[in-house]
Amino acid sequence: MKRIRNIADLRLVMHGNKRPIYFISATNFNLMGIDAWVGNFKFINYIDCYDGRHPNVFVPSKIPGFKPKSIEDINNHLLQHPEVIDYITRRGGRPVAVFLMFDEKTEEICKEHGIEIWHPKAKLRQRCDDKMETVRIGNKAGVPSVPNTLSPARTYEELLSSARNAGLGTDLVVQTAYGDSGKTTFFIANEDDYNRHAAKISAEDEVKIMKRINCRSATIEACTTASSTLVAPLMTEIIGKPELTPYKGGWAGNEIFANAFSEEICAKARGMTIRFGDQLFQEGYRGYFNLDLLIDENNEVYLGELNPRISGASSLTNQAAFAYADAPLFLFHLMEFSGIEYDIDVKELIDRWAREEFTDSWSQLILKWTEDLVGTVTDAPATGIYSMAPDGSLSYHRFDYHRQAIESEEEALFVRFTGRGDSLMKGVDLGALIVRGRGQDDESKLNERALNWITGIKRLYASKRPPKSSTPKRGS
Repeated sequence: MKRIRNIADLRLVMHGNKRPIYFISATNFNLMGIDAWVGNFKFINYIDCYDGRHPNVFVPSKIPGFKPKSIEDINNHLLQHPEVIDYITRRGGRPVAVFLMFDEKTEEICKEHGIEIWHPKAKLRQRCDDKMETVRIGNKAGVPSVPNTLSPARTYEELLSSARNAGLGTDLVVQTAYGDSGKTTFFIANEDDYNRHAAKISAEDEVKIMKRINCRSATIEACTTASSTLVAPLMTEIIGKPELTPYKGGWAGNEIFANAFSEEICAKARGMTIRFGDQLFQEGYRGYFNLDLLIDENNEVYLGELNPRISGASSLTNQAAFAYADAPLFLFHLMEFSGIEYDIDVKELIDRWAREEFTDSWSQLILKWTEDLVGTVTDAPATGIYSMAPDGSLSYHRFDYHRQAIESEEEALFVRFTGRGDSLMKGVDLGALIVRGRGQDDESKLNERALNWITGIKRLYASKRPPKSSTPKRGS
């Protein structure tokens, strides 16, 4: 096909794809289900969530001594693993790789192996990912951030001086340039608050200093293309719930459902995202991205953060009702990089996806280990469909890896990230729990059903403490 003119063409092209495309990451979670839409799409992962039972997931054997510090480390390790190299070579063709995270070393390795990366360059992604740069891009696009100033804050006095000059008051939120918001966002109301985080804040040449507001968090996914920016429905965020994460302000999941926000807010969010995406395209960036938005008590919508990549919310976005009616958002990313010419009516799609019937109700809860207990996992729940009894107890029902296999609100799909033999410590991701319906109430508190699911899954984990001899002595 020489040109994609409509959704039917896009679906046909992707279904008939012959070129090997690999999502290389720790797990397949972020792009779950894309393999059902794209021919020759495979997952190469470090963690075997499915105990070898997923037909499109390849997990090489572990190499002793490898201790990754980041997803980039994992991906670079995988790309140099002999079994992965052999797997890609045996499957032939002109391989393509897509990633959640990668760096310039990844680009070098892929070039050595003849693998094309279908993303903007790592250097550009890194620049856009800087929270200060996000503010500047938003300003150019006419997308406002919470009232802020960008400056160093090497001392508490310097922080207050910058805030005073910008009219921000003394109740502040400070963000450093890179990293998960739960670990790089600091709430500073006095000098003691600053001193607790001084080492991280003072080390930065520039931080984002914001006025503290009462707000709700939302997230929206989009894809900027030569035909303008496509925008998915606005989703709620599950943030800082102590049952799910030990990090105050840390991301712990999302909900997607119709009427989650007023049409006024949704329209603002769509307009802001389109303007931001079009500006990204002017900056040289194209493809998939995610915006975190903040909505204050007066329904003002502010830019929070940019994720210049697929995100944790992508698994919901790409399996929502609008995706099945037309096509998952990620397919437009693949279209943009495929080299096939296209002429898509972006406005028609955005208007259709904004309609209530194009959004069904789902939630995903990301379970982290929240206790101080350190140990090794001796037993862990398998990936699959779990059932909840009327008394709130859980039982494993059957193996599956499709979200659509969940038949009712009394069932959930658990995708395991941490399994038997893995280390258990505070902050480790145990897995993702996907349920029909909502996980929170209208006050953004976890509802009873969600709490039962969280408690039930965590009870299925067992661990043993490390031997005393392996515990580091104080001062060592």
